[in-house]
Amino acid sequence: MLDIADELSRWVRQGRAFAVATVAAVTGSAPRRPGAALAVDAGGEVIGSVSGGCVEGAVYELCRQALRDGEPLRESFGRSDDSALAAGLTCGGAIDILVTPVPAAGGGTRELLARALASAARGEALALVRVAEGAAAPAGGALLVRPGGGYEGTLGGSAGLDARAAREAGAMLDAGRTGTVAVGADGDRRGSRSVLLVETALPAPRMIVFGAVDFAAALTSAGRFLGYRVTVCDARPVFATRARFPDADEVVVDWPHRYLAATRTDARSVLCVLTHDPKFDIPLLTRALTLPVAYIGAMGSRRTHEDRRRRLREAGVPEEALARLRGPIGLDLGARTPQETALSVAAEIVAERRGGSGVPLTGARVPIHHDGPRPAPGRIGSVA
Repeated sequence: MLDIADELSRWVRQGRAFAVATVAAVTGSAPRRPGAALAVDAGGEVIGSVSGGCVEGAVYELCRQALRDGEPLRESFGRSDDSALAAGLTCGGAIDILVTPVPAAGGGTRELLARALASAARGEALALVRVAEGAAAPAGGALLVRPGGGYEGTLGGSAGLDARAAREAGAMLDAGRTGTVAVGADGDRRGSRSVLLVETALPAPRMIVFGAVDFAAALTSAGRFLGYRVTVCDARPVFATRARFPDADEVVVDWPHRYLAATRTDARSVLCVLTHDPKFDIPLLTRALTLPVAYIGAMGSRRTHEDRRRRLREAGVPEEALARLRGPIGLDLGARTPQETALSVAAEIVAERRGGSGVPLTGARVPIHHDGPRPAPGRIGSVA
């Protein structure tokens, strides 16, 4: 349910009763991953998605049933048959769905879910644990786990179960992973076991765009669309203004390399260098290529990029670090306009993040859905 925390947090504040269907597990090819959610309120309003349309009608009815009965439900959907009324996935995979009713009246679980949803909507890191199936604990309880291992709530079983669930959830939160884990009634892995659904929420990853140019304005919009917290940085105050970049979360006037040295990045951050000027590019990229970030790309022609690589070598950047630099930035879409170029860059970032090849799916023998980044760096494509 953390997948749609913004909307659900609003429903909680409005005092609505609702039921949330969450993808607990996926087998084979499926449109959405564990954690994807769909919610239905008492009036029939729907938000979210669990399958991109394949089983939404059936899941809607499950949510309505959970609201009427006040009890959690679990259902599995596999490949659909030829019946027009059959609910299933046309892609050939299977998904397990956990449906949790959240009544309008106050209560321990509703209040805990309200705190979890509000925290996730504010971009805070947390894990939410619920019982998906099994006898070690009754359905309906929940744990809210914070970074560092602190937790509140209960799954309704033993204290050992809550403690073990919190440890498992903390490890999954550290990895940024949502999925299921099986634990025993006393918190071990023996005897009667329950399957727990652990959803994690992390602050939005950062996209830092260096160079306050027209291409940066389009890329800022694309980055926000993809869920990044976007910063635009440029040393020239006449260009780095809020009016020019309304979609940016922040606009910073500073020398790019100085700002990068002072700000916080992590393994999910992406850095896009659009400055086209060696006095900005070289000190910035020299610093950037030492950081364990997800993506570093630099705009410019092939001639500009080769000159940039030469200058970076002269600055002492080793070849293994240079291999991480995407340049010319983006995939080969034939892009011309700032908006098309932003799409090209965004596509390369998604391919790096998800492990895509960047080739057309038509006729390609590659997976449609990927579970992680490509194992080794290598250029996917380019935009001159």
